[in-house]
Amino acid sequence: MQAKGTNSLLGFGVRPSEGQTVGQTGNQRFWSGLVAVLVAVGVYAFANANETRMGLFWVLGLGFGAVLQRSHLCFASAFRDTFLLGQGRNLKGIIIGLAVATAGFAALMARQVPNTALGTFPPDAHVLPIGLHTIFGAVIFGFGMVLAGGCVSGSVYRMGEGYVASWVSFLGIIFGLLAASFTWNWWYTFTIKDSPRIWLPHYLGHGGAVALTFALLILAYLAVLWWEHRNGAVAPDAPFKGEPETNFRAVLNNLRRRVFVHGWPVLLGGALLGGLNVIAFVSERPWGFTGEISRWAIGISNGLNVGPGNLLGVNLIPGCVLDPGDGGVLNYMLFLVIGMVYGSFLAALFSGEFKIRVPKQKIRFVQAGGGGLIMGYGSGTAVGCTIGAFFSSIPSLGLNGWVWAVCLLIGAWLGTQAIKRIP
Repeated sequence: MQAKGTNSLLGFGVRPSEGQTVGQTGNQRFWSGLVAVLVAVGVYAFANANETRMGLFWVLGLGFGAVLQRSHLCFASAFRDTFLLGQGRNLKGIIIGLAVATAGFAALMARQVPNTALGTFPPDAHVLPIGLHTIFGAVIFGFGMVLAGGCVSGSVYRMGEGYVASWVSFLGIIFGLLAASFTWNWWYTFTIKDSPRIWLPHYLGHGGAVALTFALLILAYLAVLWWEHRNGAVAPDAPFKGEPETNFRAVLNNLRRRVFVHGWPVLLGGALLGGLNVIAFVSERPWGFTGEISRWAIGISNGLNVGPGNLLGVNLIPGCVLDPGDGGVLNYMLFLVIGMVYGSFLAALFSGEFKIRVPKQKIRFVQAGGGGLIMGYGSGTAVGCTIGAFFSSIPSLGLNGWVWAVCLLIGAWLGTQAIKRIP
């Protein structure tokens, strides 16, 4: 009964029956899927013709989106369900992804900065300033993501699945980032400018920093296991039910269903996200999201002469910092972000999980939009979201990632207390 209450509180849950839905027949799904794949190939050809990075990050975006949708891995539910349901299924997947990314990031950063005694930072690693802005921004981001029913990653894959409320949440994130840009210069002068960037290898060397990070991840994993068993809320992955593999055709059919229809194990999903993040960093920069979204919001508003204007110090900070939006329309990160939504759409289409879902209660639109607005402002203030300031920062061996995680946990707890009171 508790799980049903959770879905009702969030307004757009996980079951298609909880909202007004519009689906497709099997034949329609086949042809629409074929057209969708051809569109993806066409976008790749266009992007790659403009710049190789654009084509590569389009493919990476498709990969991130597909993995998120197939494993239903959401950072918001990972933290929310820890408090609300007492289970940490998604959180364990995220921890596995952090471990995989840490190993890959560390190997690259050891080559980028072989001598840590020089005090230099690895280029583009998400080692961000730690200050009051981090605490405030991460706490309200955690609150907002629970209120909205999904963080950035969760909103992305639900957008691809057809959740209208998630599109409203995404719109809220855009306006929240724009609001953060108008207060950025105050935050930068007040705290960000003088806040330290703490990269663990400067103090422990590469080996010591990696060992400490893995030790903390193992402790976190064990803590989640203990919490689940303490609450009697262990949630295993759903078992696969295939046909008897009496011939080659049956084997292929089961393989198809495992990949395209049956939900992927969340630990596999986390590991794949970590691996894709390593590829993104090796290729150009770690996985991020809100920096590109802010580029849209700020660029358009500045173009209309109603924007925030010059943003102090943004070019000095790596990661998902607010982007002034003066780099033109086409950007490789644009293809990454759109690719994430489209990759989720493709995965949902082939699995039969794509349906237009409209919440029955109009208050859910307010909940989704308001939560997105809070998330956007929080990520703009804290210089990143759950993707850039958490999932890409801990593997970057920056202390800021751990501070962000703790503050996010506090915000998620506050959010769970709030949604329990929403009728």
